[in-house]
Amino acid sequence: MKKTVLRGVTTVSVVALLAGCQAFPAVQQDIASIGNRSSATSFPGFGGGGSGSAATTSSNTQVVTDPYAGQGVAQPNVPGGGATSQSNASAPQTTTTPARTHTVAAGETGWSISRKYGITPQDLAAANTLDAALTIKVGQKLTIPAATVTRVSDASAPGQGTPTPTPPSASQPLPDEKTAPTSAPVAKPATPDLGATRTAASGSGRFQMPVNGSIVRAYSKGSNDGIDLSAGSGSPVKAAASGSVAAVTRDTDGVPIVVIRHEGQLMTVYAGMGALSVQKGDQVKAGQQIGTAGNAGSIHFEVRQGYDSVDPEGYF
Repeated sequence: MKKTVLRGVTTVSVVALLAGCQAFPAVQQDIASIGNRSSATSFPGFGGGGSGSAATTSSNTQVVTDPYAGQGVAQPNVPGGGATSQSNASAPQTTTTPARTHTVAAGETGWSISRKYGITPQDLAAANTLDAALTIKVGQKLTIPAATVTRVSDASAPGQGTPTPTPPSASQPLPDEKTAPTSAPVAKPATPDLGATRTAASGSGRFQMPVNGSIVRAYSKGSNDGIDLSAGSGSPVKAAASGSVAAVTRDTDGVPIVVIRHEGQLMTVYAGMGALSVQKGDQVKAGQQIGTAGNAGSIHFEVRQGYDSVDPEGYF
């Protein structure tokens, strides 16, 4: 009896529910379509699926479709975008510098002058008939030949970026080097005394070196009447031998020059001086300081037999 009462209550509830839903037209349409097993919008659980992104096939298998299929990927609108081209690279620029004249100053060499004007030492020597050592004198007028320089700019158009150079390791493998660890101590080499490297047997030994420096320019009869010795500014300059100060003068740039007379009609000349500690008529001894070196970085030293220049290296 309880089952009969329960079945009657359930039937009354379903009838009441259907009666209430029939007030809505959409529900009435779906109820009518249940018998036909067609697609219902208000009851997606009955029959086929509702109106969405899934389509029903004949085997009741739902196939999901992409609503944005076929539209592709939106590309950003970047000004100047797109593939770069070599045609955007700047064309080579050629600059021609006309010939000019240079006056040699103290401390300058043929190599430093050629670097200053961006030419090769060979071009400088050919334009001025210089020797292989590029021997020049202070105050000498040099012709600087015309030079043509071609520059290629690697600047790129805006938005294209700068081309990346190919590293050397891309074409050739790195060398097999054995590098010592950074923590390993490095032995400090001994600093040689350049003035003491000259042997007494190389000359007569009559004179001594006026400065503790190496020879940076050798004697050349007619073009360089002495030798140039490296000397830092303010370093001491000493008399090569005993004698008397015969003259104290200055060159065209106002740099002091000291001349000392020795026995045997020999004279020594010290050019490129800075401060002086002797004057004309003073008696000096071998190794006595006569002044300090100037700012040229070298001392020009000459030995003269009378008024004729000789190679100083034969007297050390």
